[in-house]
Amino acid sequence: MAVVLAACGIDEPITADSEGFWNSFFVYPMSFLIQFFSDLTGGHFGWGIVIVTILIRLLILPLALKSQKSSRAMQALRPEMQEIQERMKKAQGNPEKQREVQSEMIGMYQKHGVNPAAGCLPALVQIPIVMALYFAIMRTEAIGQGPESDFLWFNLGQMDPVLPFIAGITTFVQFKMSMSQMPANPLGEGMPNPMNIMLWIMPVMIIIAGLTLPSALALYWVIGNIFMIVQTYFIIVRPNLNKEDVEKDRA
Repeated sequence: MAVVLAACGIDEPITADSEGFWNSFFVYPMSFLIQFFSDLTGGHFGWGIVIVTILIRLLILPLALKSQKSSRAMQALRPEMQEIQERMKKAQGNPEKQREVQSEMIGMYQKHGVNPAAGCLPALVQIPIVMALYFAIMRTEAIGQGPESDFLWFNLGQMDPVLPFIAGITTFVQFKMSMSQMPANPLGEGMPNPMNIMLWIMPVMIIIAGLTLPSALALYWVIGNIFMIVQTYFIIVRPNLNKEDVEKDRA
């Protein structure tokens, strides 16, 4: 993707006249929205980024709800999944029996309308959004210049040493809340839990990126994480579902 974008004039200021699919449909619309909402809030780009972040989260909310609904269903099915995983463990060394148990696990997912990979969709959708936001910030000349770029204690166009750690902490909290409603280990006992690995890797990656990029991106992550924490609490953590509740959701 970096090679492709290298031909998109990423060093040139973004304007309505910028050519190319990436510029016309991703970077410029993001730049326009930030400046539009900044003007509505007194000319401060920080508030513009906050509003755009909330709008983005609302836009991908259907995907997030689908993902969290799948997580709730997996929570309700946890006892049955653990029983199947235990049989999978006992079937080690017997490929035919393992395939039989795996088929049973897949059948259980299909029966209850559960997609274990659904949680990846919101994250994948955000990749081009975050990249568009990054280039919009870097290529909008007004951002990072003048008092309009000062927000709270930091400048949006410069790296801030505090905000990335707030972004990392909120990422950890949001991920931990989501994990609390998922099976102990989707790969079965005795296997490395990929969710535990991601729980620690994601916040570290966010912190490292935040310490090398403009603080406007860290602000996007913080606001987005707070939005997700509130959403996760009301959609996943608060309800206490059982299998009957899952069937009602499907209906």
